[in-house]
Amino acid sequence: MRLLLNGRGGKVGSALAPALEAAGHELVDELTAVDAMVDFTAPEAVVANVEAAVAAGVPCVVGTTGADLSGVGEKARKGGVPVFYAPNFAVGAVLMIRFATEAAKHLPRVEIVEAHNEAKKDAPSGTAKATAEAVGGDVAIHSIRLPGLNAHQAVLLADDGQLLTIRHDAFSREAYAPGVLLALERVRELPPGLTVGLDALL
Repeated sequence: MRLLLNGRGGKVGSALAPALEAAGHELVDELTAVDAMVDFTAPEAVVANVEAAVAAGVPCVVGTTGADLSGVGEKARKGGVPVFYAPNFAVGAVLMIRFATEAAKHLPRVEIVEAHNEAKKDAPSGTAKATAEAVGGDVAIHSIRLPGLNAHQAVLLADDGQLLTIRHDAFSREAYAPGVLLALERVRELPPGLTVGLDALL
């Protein structure tokens, strides 16, 4: 596929670009004659990027968190363009949410601790918000931003006399590549509009 990778020079983009090329995709610099757009930029940029792709009829795979994509999702639906967004493309993180959702049915007290590099602009993270929504109820989220970290989350589920911790650690951004490749493989099969979460593809 010919791909436009927005955020190619960023932390995720710089790790993702070699993986996309190794998988046989061709990276280009303009939104013309491309098969899909991939966006790992910033909250203040992603909506305009996706709107431009939708206007050009280009399917999108989005990993940028911290922005509201509902409006552009509606434009994509009306325009017949699929847009896929995931707060986390690491398969292990998706499984963490799935396991925590099941565990929360039996252990009713849940809190989330998420830790990322200090350069991450949004807090709580998109993954933490997605986890809280999936387990339901009033879930406290504790966000940590420190140098030296990448992406880490623990879901703590408790009841009298016991604690279950479900944890995922992404030690490098290469962890996101398989999920992005899966999304690119499937994005053109998705219905027009916004599809959320890698779990929808597993």
